[in-house]
Amino acid sequence: MRLDGIHHVTAITSDAQRAVDFWVPVLGLRLVKTTVNFDAPDMYHLYFGDETGTPGSILTFFEIPGAAAGRPGPGMVHRIIWRVPSEEALEWWARRLGDAGRPVDLREGTLVSSDPEGLAIEFVPGTESEGVPRAAYSPDIPAEYALSGIAGVRAHSRAPEATESLLTDVLGFESLGGGRFATSGEERRGVYVLDPAPEQRGEPGAGTVHHVAWTSTDADHEAWGERVRAGGGHPTGVIDRQYFESIYFREPGAVLFEIATESPGFAVDEPVESLGEALRLPPQYESYRAAIEERLIPLRVPRHGVAPTTSTAIEEER
Repeated sequence: MRLDGIHHVTAITSDAQRAVDFWVPVLGLRLVKTTVNFDAPDMYHLYFGDETGTPGSILTFFEIPGAAAGRPGPGMVHRIIWRVPSEEALEWWARRLGDAGRPVDLREGTLVSSDPEGLAIEFVPGTESEGVPRAAYSPDIPAEYALSGIAGVRAHSRAPEATESLLTDVLGFESLGGGRFATSGEERRGVYVLDPAPEQRGEPGAGTVHHVAWTSTDADHEAWGERVRAGGGHPTGVIDRQYFESIYFREPGAVLFEIATESPGFAVDEPVESLGEALRLPPQYESYRAAIEERLIPLRVPRHGVAPTTSTAIEEER
């Protein structure tokens, strides 16, 4: 069994519209699912990715309206690493992010920036050895520069040696040295980087990562839970997230891990052509749609014109 790289990364935003306004028009991702937090249905859960939300391309946000800014610390992922096609793409993205008012730190082989809430993002050039790209499409971003999926994450562990043991002995990651670990499946390669942890305690909040999910084949999914349990972890049972199935556990360094299946995917409840345009609710909340929509602020989605995010409200593009 091998984990096939990153499935998705989930972060926290205090303002769903602000997240949409950055990740869609600036970074060129598609909003592929507009839904709610399964555990708090009065809050948005937004999924961004390539055209179909392929595992490996997906960044999601829990909206906690008005949440204070967070601060990464021990036991937290502190940066998301995105893959781009080439070294030349780094320079193109440095200009684009700078023009968008974002900080830019361009060095040989890497570009570091952040989203409007301070969520740290890093761009690295990918190679064929890292697997099939998960290319996002946007009309004003040339294909030779477009983001091609999440390459990995950087994290701070509260117990680095124990984290390393879980990664290599239980989850089958390869140690690359220098605190870098990689898992490779049939299509993708995912990197987990352990950076020295700051002394200051982290604070979850807006602009921080909630968890990182790794990709499992559907057939191997339950076996991963058994393997984690046999390795001393405490995984949940299999949880149906409608678009994939999930198992959650905290690695020894306190970062929340998820193992997610490849299917059924985001087209299970709406056509690919209109992904993300309407508010989709889990079946258990459908009877409460009117009350949920009343509590959610309608979103303007700047992709192919304006798309509604609820069945009752459409706002005109500003």
